[in-house]
Amino acid sequence: MKVLVAGAAGFIGSHLVDALLERGDQVVGVDNFVSGSRGNLQEALTSSRFSFLEHDVTLPFDYGDHFELIFHLASIASPPLYLAKPLETLAAGSSATKNLLELARRDDAVFVLASTSEVYGDPQEHPQRESYWGHVNPVGERSVYDEAKRFAEAMTAAYHRSYGTRASIVRIFNTFGPRLAIDDGRVISNFIVQALRGEALTVYGNGNQTRSLCYVDDLVGGLIRAGDVAELGPINLGQPGEMTVIEIAERILHLTRSLSTITWHPLPADDPTRRLPDISLARETLNWEPTTSVDQGLQRTIDYFAAQLGLA
Repeated sequence: MKVLVAGAAGFIGSHLVDALLERGDQVVGVDNFVSGSRGNLQEALTSSRFSFLEHDVTLPFDYGDHFELIFHLASIASPPLYLAKPLETLAAGSSATKNLLELARRDDAVFVLASTSEVYGDPQEHPQRESYWGHVNPVGERSVYDEAKRFAEAMTAAYHRSYGTRASIVRIFNTFGPRLAIDDGRVISNFIVQALRGEALTVYGNGNQTRSLCYVDDLVGGLIRAGDVAELGPINLGQPGEMTVIEIAERILHLTRSLSTITWHPLPADDPTRRLPDISLARETLNWEPTTSVDQGLQRTIDYFAAQLGLA
């Protein structure tokens, strides 16, 4: 297939590019490096079936080739970075989504939107099913990410209803693995880097808030299945297991054999207290569920960060 991946240099986007190339697709990657890294594409750039365009997809572009499949992963996902770049984050959900949907409409391509579990906000339903409408503060600091993704979902559904665009909306839960940025600001990267450096692990709140941890290779498999099936959804993609933040910290301390201590800090505004996907729909429509254990994924991620920090 001829595939476009917007956000190709990002954490998930670069793994998706590698998986598409491995299955034999022709892939065009687009990124503006606001949060992605050229180093993430080091392997892809050696392939004759991969080409790269440095471009901001919030701005119109008319790529000459025609595509059969378009993935929209072009968004800042790091909390510190989207708080620092709120307008860019909102544009990724609005302008970029429209531009990529127009490309999909032109080519009659399948469009896959990488949405997020953050559309559920601080959920009052647990576990979270796709039918739940969410509990989001629309004017809070975090809203620039949450509402950008909610708007992107609405626009994707509108193109599907208005133009018959074949589309799939996937809601991604906490994903981790190699190529997370050292300063990404998410719980896994924070804890692993701190543990490897012998620094205190920063736990916000009482540490009893929960996350579900899905390894990136599993998540990418779900994205590819979503592109193959083209079921509008939305469809949750995540690990149907729940861990508290303090359990995650203790697991990482054990795996790294770190002597780091834990320090406690106030919980940020609107930080979700619970995360756990119901993936029944993904099992039924995509024949997908994660297979990598949390410990397997964490060890691979620890090895990656140790090499990045020159500790391997």
